[in-house]
Amino acid sequence: MQYIKIHALDNVAVALADLAEGTEVSVDNQTVTLRQDVARGHKFALTDIAKGANVIKYGLPIGYALADIAAGVHVHAHNTRTNLSDLDQYRYQPDFQDLPAQAADREVQIYRRANGDVGVRNELWILPTVGCVNGIARQIQNRFLKETNNAEGTDGVFLFSHTYGCSQLGDDHINTRTMLQNMVRHPNAGAVLVIGLGCENNQVAAFRETLGDIDPERVHFMICQQQDDEIEAGIEHLHQLYNVMRNDKREPGKLSELKFGLECGGSDGLSGITAN
Repeated sequence: MQYIKIHALDNVAVALADLAEGTEVSVDNQTVTLRQDVARGHKFALTDIAKGANVIKYGLPIGYALADIAAGVHVHAHNTRTNLSDLDQYRYQPDFQDLPAQAADREVQIYRRANGDVGVRNELWILPTVGCVNGIARQIQNRFLKETNNAEGTDGVFLFSHTYGCSQLGDDHINTRTMLQNMVRHPNAGAVLVIGLGCENNQVAAFRETLGDIDPERVHFMICQQQDDEIEAGIEHLHQLYNVMRNDKREPGKLSELKFGLECGGSDGLSGITAN
């Protein structure tokens, strides 16, 4: 399938692949010849749309034509405008429908952490408090993996590098710290090494102070500027953490105990068709 008309009332279709000018498109027993190239995710007119007339997608008006649009023409921001206004007057009329019965809860194999959270993997994580130590953390990770046969007996050693933590202020700084603290507590992490540089805004001391209760055998902290050899010190930390978490075992639990994180964002022309 290279294109789709989403709703019977639509006067546009969406390209599911890049379509070249001259391509013949058959929809509802009618054939339309594309007058322009149409990129994947973009719309093209199925019928002539007069200036000022509504552009219909999902069975609803999404905008109006700025000029006459012939069938087969690319429909986009250059020849349409939204129907939205600063203040949208409407009445909320939900159409509730009964959902099919959900499958009964079932047993799954989980890692149960000391705080009661459950995970599905047992990983060793490296969390930099600041992007300045990404390179050092990568060296520590690579050396450790070689020394432990890729952390045999675990689900892997993962470095979560980022570009933040330095020269951040206010909410920006707090958001970075909060996100990293939440990762320290993630139940898929059997153990965590937090690495700071020593001069960043996201100081390890403040990070620890606001982190809350942790298991000191499973969460270690290292400040590079306080080490004679930060690589060797980091590897030693990982070995200590590895020896604690490598023997963690799965145990029976319920599917309902698991928490699933979903990501929404980066919407494009295929939103509502293949995603979201």
